Amino acid sequence: MADITIPKGLSGREIIYDNLYNKGTAFTNEERIALKIDGLLPPVVNTIEEQEARVMENYYQKSTDIEKYIFLMGLLDYNLTLFNRVLVNHLEEMMPIIYTPTVGQACREYSHIYRRPQGVFLAAHEKGRYVELLRQWPSKDVRVIVVTDGERILGLGDLGTSGMGIPVGKLCLYAAGAGIHFRHCLPVMIDVGTNNAEFINDPHYIGLKQERIRGEAYDEIIEEFVMAVQAVFPRALIQFEDFGNQNAFRLLENYRNRVCTFNDDIQGTACVSLAGLSAAMRFSNRKLQDQTFLFLGAGEAGTGIGELIVSALVKTGMSPASAHQRCWFVDSKGLVVQSREGLAAHKKPFAHDHAPVPDFLSAIEALKPTAIIGVSGQAGKFDKDVLQTMTAINEQPIIFALSNPTSKAECTARDAYTWTEGRCLFSSGSPFDPVTIDGKTFTPGQGNNAYVFPGIGLGVIASQASRVTEGMFLAAAETLAGQVSQADYDIGRLYPSLNTIRPISLHIAVAVAELAFEEGLARVEKPEDMMAFVKSQMFEPQYPNYV
Repeated sequence: MADITIPKGLSGREIIYDNLYNKGTAFTNEERIALKIDGLLPPVVNTIEEQEARVMENYYQKSTDIEKYIFLMGLLDYNLTLFNRVLVNHLEEMMPIIYTPTVGQACREYSHIYRRPQGVFLAAHEKGRYVELLRQWPSKDVRVIVVTDGERILGLGDLGTSGMGIPVGKLCLYAAGAGIHFRHCLPVMIDVGTNNAEFINDPHYIGLKQERIRGEAYDEIIEEFVMAVQAVFPRALIQFEDFGNQNAFRLLENYRNRVCTFNDDIQGTACVSLAGLSAAMRFSNRKLQDQTFLFLGAGEAGTGIGELIVSALVKTGMSPASAHQRCWFVDSKGLVVQSREGLAAHKKPFAHDHAPVPDFLSAIEALKPTAIIGVSGQAGKFDKDVLQTMTAINEQPIIFALSNPTSKAECTARDAYTWTEGRCLFSSGSPFDPVTIDGKTFTPGQGNNAYVFPGIGLGVIASQASRVTEGMFLAAAETLAGQVSQADYDIGRLYPSLNTIRPISLHIAVAVAELAFEEGLARVEKPEDMMAFVKSQMFEPQYPNYV
């Protein structure tokens, strides 16, 4: 990954308006003269620290989260290095702005707040030209692509092309969390239409105003995209993001052994969830193989977590059949059981021999789980009765309310701690403020995928792995769990501070890269010092010298 240099022939104005090269008022006097931009800038020369202070002053003047989001996206469009520095230095504070929950509102309003393109749009009617369209992206060295078709954005449903805010946000976290330079990142929106009537009737909607393409025609579009990436960016990792259930599992199975890819909603969510559960086991002196897990929601996130738990249990020596028996699921029709007809393929491994149970509370009473995991997108489903029942059958119940955004969480942190008498081990998908119960303050940890996917991506990029394997997610989960301290646990947090994501990502990347070499998937020579090698791949948000 070479240093940034300005291509010959760019005019001064082009340099200043290119967010990759622009330094704003931080261009030195020598650079201004050499690049012929001295007349285009005010005479002051600022340090990046002074620019950051000015950015934060403006940031704090914004009265709403969506205004802060728009402001940060404007900075991203203007100056990549400064944006990355601000995000790195204020990551815990800005994570809820740049990603969940504010990114959900930003996606809903995307067509109305749209400013300029931040990625590649591949529309259905452009099929046959995807190689050409990808080549229009200015960077020729893309290493990670986050792609969506906008069908299942967070817990908000079908947002069509407005879902582009998700790949942009994820790649911001790749840059801030793992030091992967923006020039190696590409957000992609595959626009196959939307079934959101509100958007179709919105005169400002910027996507295709047609019903979603399904079936063979849809699969042909995805196939052309994946093969176009192999032709244009052959070293790129493809991260599938926020695809609908009917497509997500099928696409993962179709491509996971053909190209370098993973699905963050299925595998990333599973990885960070397993890490939280592993940390809970370590500090409460329990074993994963002794737990019974009951899930509310049997979609891609839930069954993805279940499958990774099974892999972790098998690693302890348990048989696959016994491991599956530790995971139970409740969906819209009640407990997923063997006798039910018409089960989707991803649910069948978790359909056990049990009498039908109509609802979640009844399933808790019947199965007596030690942990409940919410991935339903249904706010408030972990109500007082559910939480008190879990407390009655467990000394220290595990409560994971993982649905995003915050408005979709199965319970709040306050509800969890209040109705379990402060005894639960709690994690959520969205951030919650600290809660004080009977004089003790709990600072709940957020089971955010940002703990793992940047590090996994960095490890894949550093080793140039040809595939992303299940073992890599297990290694990442184990590594993340090992970063949780006693001090974290003592305040109720099963994850480290979000401000430590960069060093966490480095450790995860090393574990992933080591495994890539062990599994024969790496396409570079193995370095003697893996930590130093991976660290050398991480971009630090400092300006280059152009003269």
